[in-house]
Amino acid sequence: MDGSKCIMQLRGVRPFFSDKFDITKHKQYPLLSDYDKKNEFDIEKYVKNRNRLRFKRNDVVDEVCDVGEITA
Repeated sequence: MDGSKCIMQLRGVRPFFSDKFDITKHKQYPLLSDYDKKNEFDIEKYVKNRNRLRFKRNDVVDEVCDVGEITA
């Protein structure tokens, strides 16, 4: 099979050959990590910062309490 072709498998349709799409021609290609490594999603950084409290300069905290361990 030619490198510019692929086999498409869609529900309700028999598999067929199709031309591959060149992602570098898409208007939002610069947002991908293939274009620039700074666009990579860092899952470890996301999980680490997910549960951190974020306060803004004018936030007022009235009361803080510990509800203990939550089990599911």
